[in-house]
Amino acid sequence: MEIEETRTFDVLVVGGGIAGTTAALHAARSGARTALACAGALFSGSSFYPGTWGLGLVGPESPDDEDDLVRAILDVGCGVADPGLVSTFVRDIPAAIDGLEKIGVRLLHPDRPDEREFVPCFDRKHRLWRGIVRESYEEAAGRELARLGVEVLPGRELVDLVEQDGAVAGAVLAARDKGRFELMGSKATVLATGGFGGLFERRLTANDVAGGAHAVALAHGCALVNLEFMQMMPGLVSPVNGIVFNEKTFRHVDLRNPDGTDPFAGRPDVQALLEERSGHGPFTARLSSRAVDLAMDAARPEGLVVRYRTGGGKLPEFVRTYFDWLEEAAGVRPSDELRIAPYAHAANGGILIDSDGSCGVPGLFACGEATGGMHGADRIGGLSSANGLVFGGRAGRAAATWAQGRGDRGDGASLSADIPATALPDAPAIARELRHIMTESCMIVRTADGLEQALAALRRLSDRAKDEARATKDATAAANASLVRRQLALAEAFAATALARTESRGAHFRADFPVADPAQARPLRVELDAEGRPRALPLPADPAEAPERR
Repeated sequence: MEIEETRTFDVLVVGGGIAGTTAALHAARSGARTALACAGALFSGSSFYPGTWGLGLVGPESPDDEDDLVRAILDVGCGVADPGLVSTFVRDIPAAIDGLEKIGVRLLHPDRPDEREFVPCFDRKHRLWRGIVRESYEEAAGRELARLGVEVLPGRELVDLVEQDGAVAGAVLAARDKGRFELMGSKATVLATGGFGGLFERRLTANDVAGGAHAVALAHGCALVNLEFMQMMPGLVSPVNGIVFNEKTFRHVDLRNPDGTDPFAGRPDVQALLEERSGHGPFTARLSSRAVDLAMDAARPEGLVVRYRTGGGKLPEFVRTYFDWLEEAAGVRPSDELRIAPYAHAANGGILIDSDGSCGVPGLFACGEATGGMHGADRIGGLSSANGLVFGGRAGRAAATWAQGRGDRGDGASLSADIPATALPDAPAIARELRHIMTESCMIVRTADGLEQALAALRRLSDRAKDEARATKDATAAANASLVRRQLALAEAFAATALARTESRGAHFRADFPVADPAQARPLRVELDAEGRPRALPLPADPAEAPERR
């Protein structure tokens, strides 16, 4: 099988969500000839997932609030967020918001910003809150991408990176709609491919959030960090599924098991638990409200039964907006019987980067949900969008600067790449089994036995994929097989990291180690060992102690 098309750019951005589009805009504004490739359509990924009622954006209320927000992120991060990244992050948010408004993105302002529902998830006070209107973002950013001459390449999935002269010099992409592979030469490459919700059966992410790019980055010498802190979020499983449940409404509900029994029988503090649970969307092990999520998990896929008791009173703005959206988007009314279960949502960890998005591998940068370090064991609500804007901008500018320093190198004429040439006849079945393993052992409740069984099962699947590989000239079949292998590699890294953290901290809960261990208040860094297996070790407090990366 041969590459059917080779093209070259100064900067190649992979990913079409907020982080990717922001990176492409800033690279192009810096003078780089830029291409933006995305697995789905432009404006895809978790940023534009239709199963949620809004896209919140949080920042400091004023310059005087910046230090407090930094402290809040580090507190919520429970010792595993990088202080330098957090400081850079917070201080860049106001300019990032201004940048949206300058290109014409419409931002929602709350009518009643002092309502408690506008305190961000896991935060301790009100912050600046804005809602990004997706349609307005698409229109304004699309217009700006066109004005700057960014070439948009939809339907291109990252297969591998290409190296030349000790640096990343481009990427192999699968153009699925064309049934072929393409080689994109670039002096700098930015990965903005989102998280890895695609490793789970139940997920509140778009289908193109598959996690394959993490495995590619790992294979090329990058490190991953904080993988185990995957957000698990309540979502509807009935009468519709795949829709985020608004946690702010927990204080207004009665919950029952699928058989009608009380999941909190004998507990006198149920309403206090529901009040606390209304303060955060994802599961956390560090609050008493974890009992609500453990009850959800115990209800299995059938989910807990939800009945609202609104009492006919005036609802808070945040709650009313959710109910209005739910009825309009899904035909579901608050009076209906709902069922909720845990879903995989956003990743708090990913590719380890510095403040400019560098991955420690020459020519390679990353941003957005694909990365880790600016969040910790838990993440304050509204900071995922802010992450994409801030580090998308920083990575795009840094990639353009790197490209300028490369001069005439990387013209693509001398690039060569290994193209996938094997298919897996049972690739869909292997992918389904992978997601089932991860859902059974790596969602909310994790144990040593479950994680060890998951690792053994994932390795058996990897061996099966090797044994069943068959030569093919079908680019689509080869791309499917390649994605499954990369997902298997990342799933193994995830399970190995969850096994290595023998405590409960934030989004990571070990039923066999249900409390936090102060000695483990450090990030776990994942790299490949000499045999190509992932290993998770504490990230050194002193960067000079870290293993050298290229």
